[in-house]
Amino acid sequence: MANRNMRNTTKVEALIESCRSEGKWQRVIELTDELKTGSPHNECLANFLVGEARLENYLEENALAAADATFGRAKTGLGEARRYLNLALGESGQKAGIALDAYLLLAKLCFACGEYEQSLDNFVKAELNTLAEKELTLRSLKILAESYAIKGLCLEQQTSKPTSKFKKAEKDTEMVSGRLLRDPHLIKFPLAMQISCFERASDLGLLYLQEYDIVSGSSSSNNSTAGSTLNVNATSVQPSSSSFAISSTIPASGPSGLEVNRRMGAILETALQRAPIVLIKTGKLQEAVERYRIMLNAIETRATQSLRLTLARQLAEVLLRGVSGTIYAPPFGAKGGGGTLRGGSSKKLWKPRKYAARQQFSPRNQQEEVILLLLIAEALAVRDTVLSQSPEFRLARQHAMGNVTAVYDLLTLATVRWGLVQLLNESFEKALKFSFGEQHVWRQYGLSLMAAEKHAHALRVLQESMKLTPSDPLPCMLASRLCYESLETVKQGLDYAQQALKREVKGFRPSRCQLFVGIGHQQLAIQSNLKSERDACNKLALEALERAVQQDGNDHLAEYYLSLQYALLGQLPEALVHIRFALALRMEHAPCLHLFALLLTASRRPREALGVVEDALHEFPDYLQLLHVKAHLQLHLEDADTALATVQHMLAVWRDVYEAQLAGEEEKHSDTKSGVHLAHSSQMSDKDSNSVYAASLAAVSRVEQALSEAASSLSSFTQRPGPRRPWMLQIEIWLLLADVYLRIDQPNEALNCIHEASQIYPLCHQIMFMRGQVHVYLEQWLDAKQCFLNAVAANPHHTEALRALGETHLILGEPRLAEKMLKDAAKLDPSCPKIWLVSSNKFAVASLTHGYWFCVSNRFALGKVLETLGDFHASADCFATSLQLEPSCPVLPFTSIPLVFE
Repeated sequence: MANRNMRNTTKVEALIESCRSEGKWQRVIELTDELKTGSPHNECLANFLVGEARLENYLEENALAAADATFGRAKTGLGEARRYLNLALGESGQKAGIALDAYLLLAKLCFACGEYEQSLDNFVKAELNTLAEKELTLRSLKILAESYAIKGLCLEQQTSKPTSKFKKAEKDTEMVSGRLLRDPHLIKFPLAMQISCFERASDLGLLYLQEYDIVSGSSSSNNSTAGSTLNVNATSVQPSSSSFAISSTIPASGPSGLEVNRRMGAILETALQRAPIVLIKTGKLQEAVERYRIMLNAIETRATQSLRLTLARQLAEVLLRGVSGTIYAPPFGAKGGGGTLRGGSSKKLWKPRKYAARQQFSPRNQQEEVILLLLIAEALAVRDTVLSQSPEFRLARQHAMGNVTAVYDLLTLATVRWGLVQLLNESFEKALKFSFGEQHVWRQYGLSLMAAEKHAHALRVLQESMKLTPSDPLPCMLASRLCYESLETVKQGLDYAQQALKREVKGFRPSRCQLFVGIGHQQLAIQSNLKSERDACNKLALEALERAVQQDGNDHLAEYYLSLQYALLGQLPEALVHIRFALALRMEHAPCLHLFALLLTASRRPREALGVVEDALHEFPDYLQLLHVKAHLQLHLEDADTALATVQHMLAVWRDVYEAQLAGEEEKHSDTKSGVHLAHSSQMSDKDSNSVYAASLAAVSRVEQALSEAASSLSSFTQRPGPRRPWMLQIEIWLLLADVYLRIDQPNEALNCIHEASQIYPLCHQIMFMRGQVHVYLEQWLDAKQCFLNAVAANPHHTEALRALGETHLILGEPRLAEKMLKDAAKLDPSCPKIWLVSSNKFAVASLTHGYWFCVSNRFALGKVLETLGDFHASADCFATSLQLEPSCPVLPFTSIPLVFE
């Protein structure tokens, strides 16, 4: 019928052609009777039309499926259609110009019946491979597009099954004689014909849909607001089970959705998706990417709106999973091979029209293209979501949420990889309006907030996730980690960990829940000031951690925290045993190596500890914690110049790791970057060092005085961009550098370092404390006293400032005040020997080495204060306690190791 002269077409034939294009097959059968009545010589044409109508009508009512039962029903149901189409063949069909169409439809019928060999034979008889490009009607375009798709599917079925040598040779002969492939060198490859068929089918299918929208005209524009109408996720030939339109509120009613679904058809939908997939299977990844781009660049139609979602998502996944930066090629520019928005004489007849505008955005790199694709997919998926919670829309809601969830999962992978967490947060915030009761979206949103360091907000989201999944321990464990690591609400974190333990009914790693409970008790013991409370928490922590080790003997984290607990209890031999077990389970674990080095220093083996640290730094060169320990060990071994070089290297590492990130550039990746946390160092390892408590009215007044002292610095202070943690790390490095400069008798350089730190955050109590240390070095006791008072006012739990303030009071002849300060420090950290006894005539030497346990030889501190007050028995007890604690004191407190959960 494609070759008939349309000028000789009667009125009935024109009406029939219109009904064929619109898929009104029952009307076609009725009009065929009129055609036969009006002109008896049109009997062959009438047979063809009846056969076509019965075939298409059956396929619309019965879904295609590759199953024997379905094939049996199809052979029975399509018997009449086969008979009518066979009557349209032969010489009469040739004369009527319908033989080609009859062969193509017979091939489609055989495919529906599972007769793939007969289908291919019909394509050979139709000489499908030799067709020349020319203008076609809408119906002929669709028949041709489906024919190429069916041929590709038949070839795919044949290549997936073993065939005899005769059949294989016959097929190879047909491939060569058919000359379907435009590139002769591809004839050697069996899959090349499949690829060519699917590519030709996708081009013709897109062209058909574009032409249909143009022909439909005003009716198309009136219905353009309809939502997506078909299942675009399936890669088989099965159509969607939900064929109605889905809008942003409720599914659309009426025939519009069914009309668009019928216009596309399952076969064309499959062909559009199979072309790039077959290319990927054959290893032609770049060609597959280009095929995706070609289809996405085609002018959109109503029928391809939902398909565009799938194509954009699949291309983004291919770029994320299969294309590295080295082999990535940017999208094509303005190329030939397709019409533009305005058409043109240079366009190819069987190629779809494409977007081509002067201001069209074109991604320049892989990151831009992936993000653009996922944002487009997100917009398309969100448009189709269903807000109504009515039971009748449950299937539509599930279908739409499936599409949205798939897009958001890919968006999560892409944004986290490239440090675009804020973009991910914005997307999840928009998703909450249609994600009622969707625990996956809420949990992902909570994780994205954790990555963006919006900890309080993340906790509230995780609380909602707990309500949605009352039997899942994972949200409770995430909330517990958040409380331990970032919010410093240990009791709340312990409650969440205990909830997770109660929920652990399936036995899925209950050791981790026990571990989180043990960590909570351990942190409560560290923060506790009462001995009875501290002993009770230590006992509970030890029991929980031992149970965690018993339940999973291969968990390095359980062994690590059990070793840490023994270290905090002063049981060094047991701690060394368990840290060796942890390292045996995971040798390349930086926190385990860190703890091992501190245990060696507590065992009076500093040189071995330094060797462990240096070996660890070969594996983790940007791990600032290990560099920090290395600098302290070098100072302990009287190698101040080397320690100075180490601290300067720490500054360089900080710049390499964080400078680009804070400047908004692409984040540099490192396997150890997740471990570069120095939030609890020797200076920041005090209990609750990030909190300010006003213990009394006097403390309030001291805070006000401290703020007034820092007011001069605030005039030039501007908030640094980016997260807070990297800037706090830099403050600590500057203060450590000032510490080292004091060790080598360069107080001016130390003051310069303190000034650099104050430019970042002048209200930091560590800066006030270090400034007081410089005044002590210069024997400016009143100024030192004021600086220590400021530090204690800003953080009453800073034990080093309390100890230094007590020693300053003693120097100034205020022994009672000194006793009060030192007893407060002893309550906070009873295991520090320097509180009970400190070392030098000018205690600045001992003070500036906060945590250096090696210098305990002369006078002052609590023992000396009590001696001055005449309490010789208490003084002797203090000296004895100091001598007892000093041999097992590490170079840095064990609490200086940050919490680790990996």
